[in-house]
Amino acid sequence: MCKELKCRILKLGIANAGPAKQSGDRVQVSAWKEFLSTAVSVLKQGNVVAVPTDTVYGLACLAQNSEAIQRIYETKGRNGNKPLAICVGAVEDIYKYCKVTVPDQLLRDLLPGPVTLVLERSDELNKDLNPFTQLVGVRIPDHAFMQVLAQKCEEPLALTSANVSSQASTLTVDEFHDLLPQLALVIDGGPIGDVMSPECRLGSTVINLSTPGQYSIIRPGCALMATVEILENKYSLLETPDH
Repeated sequence: MCKELKCRILKLGIANAGPAKQSGDRVQVSAWKEFLSTAVSVLKQGNVVAVPTDTVYGLACLAQNSEAIQRIYETKGRNGNKPLAICVGAVEDIYKYCKVTVPDQLLRDLLPGPVTLVLERSDELNKDLNPFTQLVGVRIPDHAFMQVLAQKCEEPLALTSANVSSQASTLTVDEFHDLLPQLALVIDGGPIGDVMSPECRLGSTVINLSTPGQYSIIRPGCALMATVEILENKYSLLETPDH
């Protein structure tokens, strides 16, 4: 059982909670200074934090902290054989934690964005994170707060959806209120997408790129057509069945 925590909720505000934009980023980061400092501190204490992304709300902890990883599984009631993705703040960070066999521009064409790219993991990544596989999914959400948070932590975040395992993904904080007693902090970025639209709950498109020259679809998600178009038309990758 997870220990009950006193959960603190910080509201980003609707105006500050959208996609990353080059102009105004400095203003946003300045406005978020206290929120970022609090979130980094809470994460470094080994806690689980709820965060907004560009797709659905997520649960995050430090990927290099084995106790925090265990805590995130307990919070969701998630099967220990289901992997967690990692979230980094910039494309350059992927190379530290993954063995990349695709062109750098392919990564930049898809990230930041609503896509999880599955690659072979490097030895730098915590061996207690998904110990049953040599692969790891990596995300850079198109969400300015999440990108800066990952950069400020100076290590990857383990990231999964903010819901009890097997239940629907969440688009507002109210939708995962049952998890609040097990969370130390919630970053409330307001509603993500149209709460009445099932398509908005699909989560990221998950693509396996671990085999050179090929790709396979692990989860169609919300950006499948655009992702496949880039992989096939620009990079001539061939689709293979996911096993």
